[in-house]
This record gives sequence, C-alpha cells and structure tokens, in this order.
Amino acid sequence: KHMKSSCSLVAFNTDQAVCPNSLSLPVPDLVTDLDFSPFDDYLLATCSADETVKLWRVCDLDQDQPSNAEVTLSAADGRLEIVLFHPAASGLLAVASARGVQVWDVTRDTALTVLEQHEDQLQGLAWKEDGSLLASSCKVKSLQHRLFYLLKCKQNVCSVRNMCPTASVALSLFASVFIRRTLMPLFDPDSGLLIVSGNGESVIDCFEVNSSEPFLSQVSHCLTDVSTRGVALVPKLALDVSCCEVLRLMQLSDNFIVPISYQVPRKDFHADLYPDTVGHTPAVTAEDWWKGENKQVVTSSVLVTASTSSSPLSTPSSSAAPSRSPSSTSGLSSGFLPSPSPSQSSRAIHSMLGPSSKFRHIQGAVLHRDTHITNLRGLHLTTPGECDGFCANGQRVAVPLAIAGGQIAVFELSQPGKLPDTALPTIQNSVNVADFCWDPFDTHKLVVAGDDAKIRVWQIPKGGLTETLTEPERVLRGHTEKIYSIKFHPHASGLLASSSYDLTVRLWNLETGEEVKRLSGHQDQIFGMAWSPDGKLLATVCKDGKVRLYDPRKSTLPIQEGPGPEGQRGARVVWVCDGKYLLVSGFDSRSERQLYLFSAESLASGSVVSAPADVSPSTLIPFYDPDTSVLILTGKGDTRVYIYEIVPEAPYFMECSSFHSSEPHKGLCFLPKAECNVRDVEVARAIRLGKTTIEPVAFRVPRVKVRKEFFQDDVFPETAVWWDASLTAAAWLSGSNGQHRKISLRPNDMTPVSEAPKEAPVRKYLPSSVYLEEKTDEQKKEELLSAMVAKLGNREDPLPQESYEGVDEDEWVSKELTPQTHTPDDS
Repeated sequence: KHMKSSCSLVAFNTDQAVCPNSLSLPVPDLVTDLDFSPFDDYLLATCSADETVKLWRVCDLDQDQPSNAEVTLSAADGRLEIVLFHPAASGLLAVASARGVQVWDVTRDTALTVLEQHEDQLQGLAWKEDGSLLASSCKVKSLQHRLFYLLKCKQNVCSVRNMCPTASVALSLFASVFIRRTLMPLFDPDSGLLIVSGNGESVIDCFEVNSSEPFLSQVSHCLTDVSTRGVALVPKLALDVSCCEVLRLMQLSDNFIVPISYQVPRKDFHADLYPDTVGHTPAVTAEDWWKGENKQVVTSSVLVTASTSSSPLSTPSSSAAPSRSPSSTSGLSSGFLPSPSPSQSSRAIHSMLGPSSKFRHIQGAVLHRDTHITNLRGLHLTTPGECDGFCANGQRVAVPLAIAGGQIAVFELSQPGKLPDTALPTIQNSVNVADFCWDPFDTHKLVVAGDDAKIRVWQIPKGGLTETLTEPERVLRGHTEKIYSIKFHPHASGLLASSSYDLTVRLWNLETGEEVKRLSGHQDQIFGMAWSPDGKLLATVCKDGKVRLYDPRKSTLPIQEGPGPEGQRGARVVWVCDGKYLLVSGFDSRSERQLYLFSAESLASGSVVSAPADVSPSTLIPFYDPDTSVLILTGKGDTRVYIYEIVPEAPYFMECSSFHSSEPHKGLCFLPKAECNVRDVEVARAIRLGKTTIEPVAFRVPRVKVRKEFFQDDVFPETAVWWDASLTAAAWLSGSNGQHRKISLRPNDMTPVSEAPKEAPVRKYLPSSVYLEEKTDEQKKEELLSAMVAKLGNREDPLPQESYEGVDEDEWVSKELTPQTHTPDDS
C-alpha cells in the first residue's frame, strides 16, 4: 500500500471501507501511488491503472469532498506506478510507468519531457533535495541507477548508468530500492536520519547518515506489534518541538495508522536539534524551472512555525518506552528513542480501516497425534456435492467407504489409534450413499439417504460397531428420485427434511416413519437447505438462481424468494445473526467462489453484501457458531479454512486469521460446544478427515497467559443446549415452538474474567530516563565503584578456605615423618 502525509492529512490507498472520521475520493480505477504537494497540505496527486494522473483539492473532513479531480493528465504510457511532486517548483510532477518516466507541468496538456526508457521494470523514483536531479532504480540482475540531469540537458536528457551505491552516498539516500530486499526508505535531510521498513515486517530501523565512514550508524531498532503495510514521514512543520520531537513516522498496518515519534530527551528546547527547514512557499514556477532557473525553497525556523500552527497530526505529549536500549553512537543518535509503540495505539489514531474482530487472531491447531485415528483405508472420495463428505457428533464419526453396497464405517472418538489392517465392521446400506447425518438428539442414530430415493435409519449399539449391520431400524419411502440432502430440525426430535431430484422438499416424522409435509416451488436442483434458529422457517438455495424461504406449517409454497448466486456449480445456505440474515456460499458468473448475505425479511431485494473468496471447484461448506458469530468455511479438497466474524451492520464480514493444513482435507465437521476446552479459550472443535486420518482441530482465541486462569466470559456466553430436544415432532406439527435451555460453560473452579480484579498496568520496559538521563561525573564514578565492589564481594566476608576442616597437629607431624615406600606391585 502507498501512504503519504501532509501537515494536516494522511492519505493511503485501500480497497476496504474506512471509518467515519475519514474521506474517500471517487477514483474510478486502482490507485497505484499518491503524493501531497509540499506547498499545499490539501493538494493531492494520484496516479492509477487507467494511465491518468489526477489532482484533487481535498477539503476538511466536515466539508463536502470534491466529486471530480481538479486536473486530469493523460500520460498514455501504460499503467502508471509512481507520482512525485517537485520539491522546489510549484505544479511540477514526475510520473513513472513500468519503464518510462515523464515530467509534467500541471498547467499543460502534454508532458514537458519523456525520459529514456528503462531496460526493465522501474521500481523507484526520487528528486534530489534541490530539485535539480531525478534518480530512478530499475529491476535488473545487478542494481542499476539512472541519474537524469534535467536542467542541463533539457529535452536531450542524458543518464549515468550502473552506478554502484557506495560510489555516491547521495545517490543511495534518495534511491527507493535496496539490494536483495525491497524496503521503504524515508530520509530527513534536516536531522540526517534515515528510516527503513519493509512491507509486511514488524521492524522499523532508524539510521544516522554521515558523509564519511561509517556512512550509516544505527540509532534505534523499533519492534512493532503489527506488520507494516506503508510508512510516511510527517512534515517537519507539524512536529512538537516542545518535547524535542525531531521526527514523526506514520505507520500503516492492516487495521491502524500508528504515529511513531522520535524524541531526543532534553529538559529544555535545544536549537541545535532544529536547523531551519524548508518552508511552504515554492522557489520557482514549473515554467521557470524548465527554462533553467534553479532556486532553493526559502527556509524558516521550526520553532516559529510550530508556535503559530496547530496540526491535526499532533502526537501525544507523553513519553513512550523504547523497544530496546538505544545504541551509544555519536551525535544525534546518542540518547535517541522512538515512541510510542503500537501497543499504545489507544492513544494513537484509531482504526482508519473500519472495525476489526476480536477473533481476528483466532488460531486453528491439529491436536496431538494421540487423539488421531489413523490407517484409514478405502475412503469414498467422490460423495455428491450436496453431501459434507462425512459426519460426526461428540462420540463417534461416520465415514463412507468405496466398497460396493454403500458401506459406512463408524469410529469411536474415545478410541483413537491405528486401525487394524483387517476388515472392519460397517453399515451395509445396500445402495450408494447420497447424504447422511447423525440425529442431534441421539448420538447412536444415523440417517442415510441413498440413490434409490429411500432414507434408512440405523441404530448404532452402545460401545460402537462390533459387527456389520445389514438391517436398518426404519426405511422412509416417498421420494420418486435420488435424494440430494437431509437435515434434522433444530428443536423437534425425530423431524427430518429431505430434498430430492423430484424437486420437492419433504418432512418426515421418524417416530412414525410417515411423510408429514411436501414443499414445492423449485425449478431445478436444490443445492442446500437450512432450518432457522427458532425452527419456524426453512431456507433453500437452488440451481435456478433463487433463494427461497418456506414456512412449512402454513404453506407448501415459498413465502419469499429472491435472486441467489449466478453460478450453477453448487451452493450452501446457513442462518446467521440470530436469524436476521441468510448467508449463502456459492459461485458467481465467472465460477469464482463468493459469499452472499441476504436479509431474511426481504429476499427479493437481493444480497445485502457479497465477499469474494477464491477460485476453486468445490463449494465452501459453512459452519456458524451463534455464540460468537464466527463463520468457518472450507471446501472438500481444500487446504485453507476461512474464518469470518459476521456482524449485522457494515462491514458485515470481518475477516479473521485463516487455518491452513499441510495437505488437502476431505472436509470438516464441528462438534457440540460442550466438547470445547474453555480453559484453553477454545471456541470451536472440529473433526478433520484426511486421506488416511481422522484428526481433531481446535480453534482458539489467544489471550494473555496471566489472564487465561480466568474464564473468558466475553467469548463464552451462555450456550444453547442444542443437543437436547425441546419438543417432539408431533408437537411442532401441531403449532408449538420450542426453545433450548441455556447453560454456562464455566468450570466451577474458574472465576469469570469480567469479575477478575483489575491489575495496575505494568510497564513493559523501564522508563527512558533510566537509560538516558544525564549524570554528573561524580555519579558515574560512584556507580562504577559500586559495581566493582559488588563484583568483588564484601571484604569482611570469611575466605572459603577458612571454613575447611583441617587435621590435628600430631597427625600431620606423624604423617610427615613416616617414610613412604612403593613395591613393584603398586600402580
């Protein structure tokens, strides 16, 4: 990302929604770079992929922003990558494309000059401080710089090639690319400080630049809490000289803009820290500069300017702790520290990129191998797209096998380990399996839909399968064609919904084995269906491009329908946000995976928002946790698990950290909330089916170790006991509605974190005064003597040998007078 700062504003390019305390400019294409005028805080230049440069007159946040650019320049040299204002002339811009550089006067319709083309991709561009030279860096096998003498050569611009960085210190300072790794360098000519940070890194280095060896002396090594996406220097005129601030850096992360202040600890104002700096008045016009005039911008005192200006970018006056003790180098670097760290972002500029999820750092981890079931053989890898691939509850997991007769293996989660090579007892379904699922209220009951349009109900004995089952407990007949999928009602026991190629959805009472409802209205294949959290409504998504909503007890036809995903490769639907929204995972017209959010009250108005996922042939299978509003999705054959927090207002989707597996999985199946280890802040537990293994996966929210002794009631509210039925199928059909009771997951020996005693904030580092206070010679001498005495120890302490036990005088004399003889046998 690109980021620039003036004395009043900070600008950066982003494709996300921003917070209310910001403004957005209507740039029609991808913004590739931007720059503020050094002479006008509100004049912003942008270049974009549409080969144009635009100048914007930005207003204060409380005013209406411009709908169009003041000036548009058509460079017509391909996608533009860099735009840079001249440091001395008004209205003069350098613009770079992939290989070319142009210089523009914004008052003209054509470029002043088009410079010589580079051999490879142009990566960096910088004006010399006085504006007489322009340097560029090019992507070649060996580092190559070009130095353009614009004033001397005018239209016939010459260049110097292959200049080694060590041959010219000045050239290295305003080049924008370093050898071996791309960094973002920022140089302050007043203090001679060079700030270097890499995109995606969490380290910001500060160097003092000298004209003789050593050319670079490290001043500080600042470790940040977030990764850097962009950096910008705040102009010198916006600094707080009252606290001896000599430099301020704006760090752009994924969710924050953090000001980092560099201060020299002094008790009073020291003029030697603040030489006169360039002012806000241009030295020449663009036309005069092009004619050959070369003037310096008039300088002014920072102290005078600071006393008369009030910058919105002022930094907190409180000092901040250094990330490490500063190096002892000469000059300005002695006693120099950066502040504040991003951990103090509560005092920094608040999130400029919109709200962030408290689950954004959620971590998925496969549990220890002792919990795995291994040596799986003969898995059926081609289950229909409407089927999750396998199913699990808190006690056991069912897996389809690639054996004739639609056989299903059932494994007890309480019996992990390596499976024997011999044949295992299975369920013989007699036909290919289309879909299957466990009864949520009976962990021993497995319902299987087959290709023969029948639904078979199997009862697993206590302790698991010990012999092959061939006779189901019950067979449901009624569909005339192959069944797509089956779903249990979330409240009523024994109530099952099934969808079929006969374009109907049928409700079954498992207690009686009868079909109790038949829903119609679909025009094509039914991709997926889902019951509402209260169990009153049933939602479906269909290949005919429609999302439908049914109230089965009132009508066999949909009560609402609206446009769904355009793609016809598959889709899934799930209810989110307490039943206010429907989330559909499907494909767009280009067969790219997309997430769509629909309001349950107005399906006809289409999706409220959509979010792109990636390109893959498998449908994303969603799991939604109503306690945390966390949505977890993955597809069969994927290695990545997507995680979002869903909120009922913009931005709706708040992306969290993804979980990646080392090899493709066949799917994930989530267990009841009671299976989570709340002591380890585990918010979800899943079973992952691999090619030959069944592995438990825990999704945890990282918390500070000293606070993990408390029950994290902010992420563990009372949870619904959805594994217990709240009413019977007959009661629901007669019009009754049930509601699950709720329980707390808090162990008896844990105190809620909301009731934990408030701890005083602990400084992560010692105050800077401990390291940097100025001491007298007498104090230094006293400290040195104290350290030497401490090493030597107390002189009054007895010597170690004084504690040794000696021998009697008579014994010593007798031994001394006794001759010692050796025989040949002595060794």
